[in-house]
Amino acid sequence: MSKIKLIECPRDAMQGYSKFIKTEKKINYINNLLKVGFYAIDCGSFVSEKMIPQMYDTPNVIKSLIKEESKTKIIVIVANERGALDASNYDQINIFGYPFSVSENFQIRNTNKTIKESINVLNNIIEISDKSNKEVVVYLSMAFGNPYGDPWNIEIVLDWIYKLKLLGIKTISLSDTIGISEPNQIKKILNAVNSEYKEIEFGAHFHSMSSDCYDKIKSAYSSGCFRFDGTIMGYGGCPMASNELIGNIPTEKLINFFKKKENNLKLNILDFENSIDNFKKIIKH
Repeated sequence: MSKIKLIECPRDAMQGYSKFIKTEKKINYINNLLKVGFYAIDCGSFVSEKMIPQMYDTPNVIKSLIKEESKTKIIVIVANERGALDASNYDQINIFGYPFSVSENFQIRNTNKTIKESINVLNNIIEISDKSNKEVVVYLSMAFGNPYGDPWNIEIVLDWIYKLKLLGIKTISLSDTIGISEPNQIKKILNAVNSEYKEIEFGAHFHSMSSDCYDKIKSAYSSGCFRFDGTIMGYGGCPMASNELIGNIPTEKLINFFKKKENNLKLNILDFENSIDNFKKIIKH
């Protein structure tokens, strides 16, 4: 079995899309993605409708997913205790994703809470996840730099990872929310965290220009990262980060890269190609 874990993120692709995508289209699209064989699908958010209007129908989408024949895990974003409590009622959900930033300014911008307040919220979410048999992945944003004026260096990143470890977090997705990471920096950070925290699984959630994708994927993979987030066609970006969204790593490029590196990367390519066609239809309307 391949050690690579690919996470498709339609939530990230859709959340910044200005026109509301009908719930039925989301359901059909994600159900098709469930046939592909991804490790996980990040497909919705239990957050305020005012914050992310595109995701207000997540509960209806989740309860309509057909998971019986799929081993793919379902991830949803929760930013507070209420979201976690609501999401805990759905057996289809396997993982809570929590957005946490090393940048005070971005944490406030993203969740309307300080870092100190966010740590308390995360601790409560972990308790809720334990009671409802869910996993937690922390999306550590600004892990590769901070444009908002807050102090940033690798030591700060490592210090926050240590604090997350003390809370019991076992999976951290290092997030380049605004697309500023560079290959040498990616190597330096991933080598440091993998050396320091062998008990934590680190993933890569890159936002990137398409021309830089392969270099970033290669740098992360060669530094011991085997968990990667992507979106079909590289669509999306964080609407809380800036007015100009920088898209995600295209899933097509992740698949092309790892097909050459991993003999056992087993995906249903026909269903993946159908998903690409489906997504193109969605964004045309």
